[in-house]
Amino acid sequence: MFPLFSIGQTADQYKQLDSLLAKNQSYNQFDSTKVKILTEVYRQYMRMKDVDRMEDYADRTIQLAQQLKLRKYVAVTFYRRGLFYHGRANYGKAESNYLFAIAEYNQLKTLDMIAGTYLNLGAMYAGIPDYAKSLEVNQKAIAIYEKMGNETDMASCYANIASIYQNLGKASQSLIYLQMALKVFMKDDESFRGVSVVYNLMGSAYFDASKEELNKMGNSDKERLQIALFNFEKSLALAELLKDNGLIASNKCNIGNVYNEMGENDLALKSYQKAIQISQLGDDKSMYAECLYALGNFYHKQKDFDNAIVLYSSSFAIAKENNFLETKQNAALGLSDVYEVSNNYDESLAFYKEYILVRDQIFNKEKEREITRRQMQIDFGFKEKDYQFKQKITDIELQKQVLLARQQQQELFLRKQQLILSDKEKTLQRFTFLKKQADLEMDRQLQKNKFERAKLQSKYETSLRDKQIIKQEQQINFDWRVKIFLTVAITLVLLTAFLIFLNQRKTTRLNIIINTQKRQLEQLNRVKDRIFSVVSHDMRTPINSLISFIQLLEGGNIEQEKLTKYASSLKNNLSYTSTMMENLLNWAASQMQGFNPHLEVLKLQELVEEVTKSMQDHAQQKNISIANHINEQVKCKADANMLALVIRNLLTNAVKFTPQGGEITLSSISSANNIEIKVADSGVGLSSGQINHFNKSEYLVTGESSLGTNNEKGTGLGLMLCRTFITLMEGHIRVEPNEGGGTTFTITLPK
Repeated sequence: MFPLFSIGQTADQYKQLDSLLAKNQSYNQFDSTKVKILTEVYRQYMRMKDVDRMEDYADRTIQLAQQLKLRKYVAVTFYRRGLFYHGRANYGKAESNYLFAIAEYNQLKTLDMIAGTYLNLGAMYAGIPDYAKSLEVNQKAIAIYEKMGNETDMASCYANIASIYQNLGKASQSLIYLQMALKVFMKDDESFRGVSVVYNLMGSAYFDASKEELNKMGNSDKERLQIALFNFEKSLALAELLKDNGLIASNKCNIGNVYNEMGENDLALKSYQKAIQISQLGDDKSMYAECLYALGNFYHKQKDFDNAIVLYSSSFAIAKENNFLETKQNAALGLSDVYEVSNNYDESLAFYKEYILVRDQIFNKEKEREITRRQMQIDFGFKEKDYQFKQKITDIELQKQVLLARQQQQELFLRKQQLILSDKEKTLQRFTFLKKQADLEMDRQLQKNKFERAKLQSKYETSLRDKQIIKQEQQINFDWRVKIFLTVAITLVLLTAFLIFLNQRKTTRLNIIINTQKRQLEQLNRVKDRIFSVVSHDMRTPINSLISFIQLLEGGNIEQEKLTKYASSLKNNLSYTSTMMENLLNWAASQMQGFNPHLEVLKLQELVEEVTKSMQDHAQQKNISIANHINEQVKCKADANMLALVIRNLLTNAVKFTPQGGEITLSSISSANNIEIKVADSGVGLSSGQINHFNKSEYLVTGESSLGTNNEKGTGLGLMLCRTFITLMEGHIRVEPNEGGGTTFTITLPK
């Protein structure tokens, strides 16, 4: 239903606009009726948020109204245009239109509209924030509303002033003004929005209050969050009844802040997201920027730095575009902290400079003095009002006493008058006249002397003030130069320290890399020496045996039994030599650059079955059984040739070190992401030293080959090759002793 409603609403607006434009075009007289038509046109463009056309028709309205001397329409147009830009957070244009409206209302002497415009200016300046100007215009509005006896609008001024005190960290003083405002709003049945705003500000006062301010307010730190949440929820309930999206978004954001501090992260996140959703639909960019900052701060505390940077950056961009100084300051500081934690020191420093600039822009020394002065004036005004009220009561009592005394004196005077003769009455009158004449002359002379003294005093004070101003200007210039010098010096020191730090860290990393490469080269060098030793020793024996066997064959004088025995021995030697050469070539290939395994999903049971079949003859010579218990459905991710070679080497070692009638078992265990392949034998096993050495991650040396249970020879390269190939396939291999004897090699590979 919502999209259909929106389309219908837009169509009605265009229909109404077309009607007004047609009416304006057909009416050719330039009189008050034309002004009213133009007013309706620009107001329609305001509803449709068409800024350019609204400006055009508003200017036409002002121009025609000025020609016809209809100041009321001029003032109203400026006022409405100020409200329009105020709602869109375009504070520059809003301010200029409000000031023009005040000038026109002053000419019309319309006090309620003058005060109302000052009230709007006060709220706008507090939102920028410019507290000095906000206090000034609120003070002017209060003076006018006091004169008019308008308590409701005066309560709005109290709420604005309370908001300023909150921003200055004086929550207890803010609460006093809020209670005054709430008392007035509660009397008026039509001031639900005022009550909602006051509860919202009360919640903020308690939430932001320091321990010292809470003591002044009569509450403890433990009660702070509960009282704040209670006030925000009361404000939210009223705002939802009024369907005021701006107030709803503000309360949702504040409730999110309370839940965040309570540690209720889920509730806080929901409140922040709802606040952003509502504020994004409205025209109040300031509230939208604040909600984005609040959610960014939430993610910052949760150490979700990526989301925090996105939200802080969006808030900073909106605040910078619209000159929202306080939000811009907070977002810049948040970005600086996040980038610092993320080790992006350049960005962190850049945003910290932005934070310093905005902070100085909000609170420079002159503004602090102006704020203090305005606060004292307002506080004094309320105290003076109380004093005047008490003074009036005292004066009334005195007047009553004076009247009684005068009545008594008059009675006595009448009695005396009856006894005084008419000639003495004339004498008294003449003396009275002369006395009055002398008093007037004396008063005139005294006034003349006072004027001369005041004139001299004014000149003296002006001279002192000028000297003080010159001295202050000189001090300000000197302080500015010192500040610039210190800033440049600190920046250079920090930059130098940062460069030294980067250079030192780079050197440390290079040293670590060099030491690691050195250890690897030393290990490879030892492997190379071992390989050359194996090749030089183990290849010479089978070759010599082969030559001797050929010589015996050439002689032809050898018995069949000896021939069979020599052939069997030579076959074993050549088989050993072939295995050794295959392992050497495979290991050498794995050490070459660019050698990468071809990883694919394999059916493990089929691969293991092929390897075990090739080992059956060798195992049967010692009457050893090989059992494959791997399930047909088990799969793993590996290079088929590499994995087959690894299992073949492990089975060869198991057969070699398992006595007659032994058993070798292959099994697998599946987990969520990995497959474990176990090769267990019932042989002589490994010593604890050999097991610990092999299980070390840096195992990269050939071992001394040991003879098998039937004196079988080995190359000493098999286990090193297994470790190398399993590592290339992103797996792990380890060995464990069996309780009944023998060992179990476990290979872990990804699925």
